Amino acid sequence: MKKQEDPSTVVIAGVGPGLGAALVKKFAREGCCVAMFARSGDYLDQLVAENRGLDLLAVPTDIADREQVARGFAQVRGKLGPVDILINHASASAWSGIAEITPAEFERAWRVTTFGAFLCCQEAARDMIAQKNGAILFTGATSSIRGRKGALDFSSAKFGLRGLADALARELWPQNIHVAHIVIDGIIGDGATNEPQLAPDEIAETYWMLTQQKPSAWTFELEVRPRDEEFYS
Repeated sequence: MKKQEDPSTVVIAGVGPGLGAALVKKFAREGCCVAMFARSGDYLDQLVAENRGLDLLAVPTDIADREQVARGFAQVRGKLGPVDILINHASASAWSGIAEITPAEFERAWRVTTFGAFLCCQEAARDMIAQKNGAILFTGATSSIRGRKGALDFSSAKFGLRGLADALARELWPQNIHVAHIVIDGIIGDGATNEPQLAPDEIAETYWMLTQQKPSAWTFELEVRPRDEEFYS
């Protein structure tokens, strides 16, 4: 059990360039100890090297693998303590339609996006239930609520992820564990084009805000969109 003044331990499952890296930096700069899960150990090591001074732990993990997830969380607990915040950010897709996609590709998208999130939630929830406190955030997409042509695997996996988040919220909110689903409704970019884009650092601010909400007014689902005059005209 952590003391109240101890820094929060955050696990971000599915760290890559863009929003994943922005989430790592935001939570670490807020004083959290951040464990980063991703299959690419080289990329995680690069993030650690680029952000010296921040409390980061690289944990190379394929979150679709039950044993790797269990080992990853054991490593986090051994070095940083019980988990306070989990961000399920991993996803996969072959970006194919019904004629091209293979059964293995379809299954991989589900295993990474939905099954992997379940494995991480089960591990993190044990700590949070024991502490009677915590937060679990899910990165959704437009495809979480509306199917996307040519992305059967991604759409079905994101729909499943949203269902997992909703069911988990109903189970864990009464135990003082905030579960929230964030719909990323737009293109995440670096502002290099004139198209409306979501800025990773600004999305990360929204994730942080959700972890700071009071239980009397928790948000379950939130959509973030770029300002787009055409969309709203």
